[in-house]
Amino acid sequence: MATNVLSKVYETLLCSPGMNEAVKIDVKVNRKAILLLSSVIENSLSKDGGNAKELLDIVPPEDINDLKMFGEECLKKAGLTALSEKINSLCV
Repeated sequence: MATNVLSKVYETLLCSPGMNEAVKIDVKVNRKAILLLSSVIENSLSKDGGNAKELLDIVPPEDINDLKMFGEECLKKAGLTALSEKINSLCV
């Protein structure tokens, strides 16, 4: 799918009713996952594109799995699991 089409889909979804509502997420996450997630976010959002890929290349697979599980738990608690799956299916 073209990047501009996917961008339009995200843009539309992000301005949908209810997307600005706060969601309380009470999840226990280890410090390692928090540090990695913070670094990946910071690096991904940097002006030069960052080195998030390089960082993820050196992270052990079990820690990557922890990050994925944390993301899935956040989506589940926010009620966005099905929406996320549908968006991801557009990217394939």
